Amino acid sequence: MRIESKLENKLNLTPKQKKIGKKTGLYLVLILGSFVVMYPFFFMIMNSFKEGTRILHAPNALPKQLSLQGYIGVFKSLNIPRLFFNSTFIACSVTFLNVLCSAMVAYGIIKTDVPGKKILFRSALGSMMLPPVLLLVPKYMMMYNWGWINTYRVMIFPVMLSGYNIFLVMQFMRQLDDAYLEAARIDGANEWQVFWKVALPMVKPGLATVTILTFMGSWNDFIRPLLYIRNESLMTLQLALYRFQTSIPGKNIEQLWAATTLISIPVVIVFFFLQKNFVKAFTGVGLK
Repeated sequence: MRIESKLENKLNLTPKQKKIGKKTGLYLVLILGSFVVMYPFFFMIMNSFKEGTRILHAPNALPKQLSLQGYIGVFKSLNIPRLFFNSTFIACSVTFLNVLCSAMVAYGIIKTDVPGKKILFRSALGSMMLPPVLLLVPKYMMMYNWGWINTYRVMIFPVMLSGYNIFLVMQFMRQLDDAYLEAARIDGANEWQVFWKVALPMVKPGLATVTILTFMGSWNDFIRPLLYIRNESLMTLQLALYRFQTSIPGKNIEQLWAATTLISIPVVIVFFFLQKNFVKAFTGVGLK
């Protein structure tokens, strides 16, 4: 701070010039950060519209002419509609159940007198401390014994509850004023109505955050489909892409970039619609 003050005194800057200088520096940092974040997406989309030989010889160059051969080849090689359905159905089911169950557990722990809620809370925290890899073999044996291998159930129900999401929603539930809940009970609302019509709308930023994180995690999940899915009709996009990239020749690499671009679209759409509440959740203005 002293160095900045001495420099400003030497330059004889006016308050307006100081303000402009700080804003300019901030914008330059933001532009640089945006470039670092956005360039991989630009690189991916750019190469998806180039021919394979052009990608191999000049991957960073702009396409001389837009080519749709990558997208055409992907739709010919893979059953994209079926893969999109599988990934979307699994991701949406996991997201809906996870958000609902996490909110219910968080509400029960924070706003009710459920017996044993401290044990439930500690169990949720304890589950966050276990490395997921540690549970792969026990979970696989359980799913195999239950006959869930090669089914949608194995991709949805084992991850319908998350200790991290419970903990995250709990932080928003703590900010709820109990007066609103008591007023609803006095008006004749039962506990489910209080939870559904009063509590949930007031923690919308937290739910939006959990929705985005859960959807992204489920959509990008690769380990569980690789472990549990053998039937091609149940494969997700990520698993199909992994098998596809090992089978295509190098000259058709544009198909890999096209498939990667297609896979990224749903996550971008979900974030676009929920970004306002997502930002609120991390700026602390979700509740007023």
